[in-house]
Amino acid sequence: MDHLAPVSSFGLRFVIPQHPQVIEEGWAEVRPLVDGRDLLAEIHPDGMSSCSSRHVLGPAEGWPFAASDEPRRVELSNNDCVTDCCGGIFVTIRRQGDRVLWTSWENTHDNRVPLPTDLHFDAAQYDAELFRASTDVSWEKPVDAAARLLARELADRTGPEHGDRVVLAITPVRTEPARVTVRLGRRGVPWAPGEDVVRDLLVTGQEPARELVRRFVLALTAEDSGNTFSQR
Repeated sequence: MDHLAPVSSFGLRFVIPQHPQVIEEGWAEVRPLVDGRDLLAEIHPDGMSSCSSRHVLGPAEGWPFAASDEPRRVELSNNDCVTDCCGGIFVTIRRQGDRVLWTSWENTHDNRVPLPTDLHFDAAQYDAELFRASTDVSWEKPVDAAARLLARELADRTGPEHGDRVVLAITPVRTEPARVTVRLGRRGVPWAPGEDVVRDLLVTGQEPARELVRRFVLALTAEDSGNTFSQR
């Protein structure tokens, strides 16, 4: 490894969606910062981060930006579309000694846009930032808090013993009033249009999100004959 390569600082920033096509719904973007600069704003200004607050609900080692000794090709951004169709930005992330490396950049959207050179981060600072971001809720609006709490609550209720419904999707919807939409299917039954069940948790901001989520999960449980739900 080139120990003479400069070391950049690593940061993460949560951004409420502002893209015209997703402004009414969607999890917050998680955008990487390099030396305080929004990396994606420089190399894919019209794109969206492929990492959202939905992807960082679990332990940090499972996050898209997690770094291990095994190199991983990570999708950083997209065009509000699958990257196989409309392209995006990719990088390979790996841990090497006391550094985290971002290398092998790819732009499958517009190859005229210059890509960064290899980025080196101090591994301890990188890990500390992942941990900080994992506990950061300062950016949240009430609908974000409700979506986060609901996703974690339902994720804890897995396994066949918890009923025959599975959670297909949980989505914050940023209309007025805001709500969290939960889409449910049946365990072992292939999804088909019109066969899923949608339930909305209204979020007005007048009541603590934790209490709203508690009552909502109790209602789902009662609706499913005393069982709870698991996430697919």
